[in-house]
Amino acid sequence: MLAGIILYSSVAFSQRSIELGGFLGCSFYLGELNPSGFFNQFTRVAGGLAVRYNINNRLSVRGNLFFGTVTADDSQSPSASQRERNLDFKSPIDELSAQAEFNFLEYTLGDPKHSFSPYIFAGFGVFEMNPQGLIGSQWVALQPLGTEGQGTSANPKRPYSLTQPAIPFGIGIKANFSKTICISLEWGMRKTFTGYIDDVSGTYANPSVLLANRGAAGPLAVEMADKSLTADKAADVGEQRGDGKDDWYSFAGIVLSFKLRMHSKPCASYN
Repeated sequence: MLAGIILYSSVAFSQRSIELGGFLGCSFYLGELNPSGFFNQFTRVAGGLAVRYNINNRLSVRGNLFFGTVTADDSQSPSASQRERNLDFKSPIDELSAQAEFNFLEYTLGDPKHSFSPYIFAGFGVFEMNPQGLIGSQWVALQPLGTEGQGTSANPKRPYSLTQPAIPFGIGIKANFSKTICISLEWGMRKTFTGYIDDVSGTYANPSVLLANRGAAGPLAVEMADKSLTADKAADVGEQRGDGKDDWYSFAGIVLSFKLRMHSKPCASYN
């Protein structure tokens, strides 16, 4: 039995390898301006880099550097209340993350007997965002404007951070393309801890408060805070602008990776 354990450990160790790859796919978000739209008109192209370390034929760990854009527009919503609110935004999403992958089937890059497997993954990451709103033909950064009165007597909450944590998780399938090339197709969601990827989470601020606290940017802050189609915008003050829930975002696509290094193969007597 001891000999078997030692032999199994040796084989498992021999299956360790490192892959370097590129990601190409898409990104989208779920939040107040796109509450349930998966892969819809707001989906945008995304890309990135990935490094995978295969521990054995069941477990891998991977580091990601992904770049994408998320966007949405109330005017394109089927909901009348959203069209009335009339907000819009876009934001880059730059993510640095690490994840663990579990293969449902035994998988070894370069082994035709174990050439593919579905897998699940989960991990932890941080991302940079910068929500912007459209005025005329120009995109304006929204966080510095404090559109919901952040940092004023009406809303003492500090302005939200543009660097946020996220928990990536999802599913995929990987397959050998050759002895040294792996193709993975995956879809991952990101649980975040902010409702401000879209700059929308709380209530409408009082325009007079924004004018008094935003200096030269006061008129712009007022305009970007309430773009609703209602005739009496004073009636919006204190009313719900967002739902207060955390936003989500997603990366989905293909990872094409190349094996960089693999330890010595198991002995011939085992095979």
